[in-house]
Amino acid sequence: MLITRLSKTAFVAAIAFFATLVSFGNITDYGTNFAFVQHVLMMDTIFPDATIKYRAITSPVLHHVAYNFIIAAETLTAILCWIGAFSMLGHLGTDARSFNRSKKWAIAGLAVGFLVWQVGFMSVGGEWFGMWMSQTWNGIESAFRFFITIIAVLIFVAMPDQDDR
Repeated sequence: MLITRLSKTAFVAAIAFFATLVSFGNITDYGTNFAFVQHVLMMDTIFPDATIKYRAITSPVLHHVAYNFIIAAETLTAILCWIGAFSMLGHLGTDARSFNRSKKWAIAGLAVGFLVWQVGFMSVGGEWFGMWMSQTWNGIESAFRFFITIIAVLIFVAMPDQDDR
């Protein structure tokens, strides 16, 4: 159905827009979110008696490398999702097979976005660097909202479309 295809396309565009805003914010206001990454990596606000502090990264160079990697992955999410949304938009009126093939860029972008926020923030930041222990630099709730939204869109988009009969 056309409404389903339009919805899938709009949902991908919404994620592309979100990732664009996140990337743009991180690039144009580098210092604000850099401080977040730096404190998470330094583990300087986790519980004082935590025995995982040996995992801390204190090198400012590595902080910038990590932050730039995050920005690159967020930007890649945005780019792939935009390409996917426009590809899907261009195939709205085609047969189901063509429309399903047009989803490949969207699925790639959504997958990258899921990995950024689930693996990068929840697993690495949250668990490895103990971000969950920080009263100040804890981005787990935000990351969870992001990757759950992304995975829901990914599931919806990946559902095969069929020709109307």
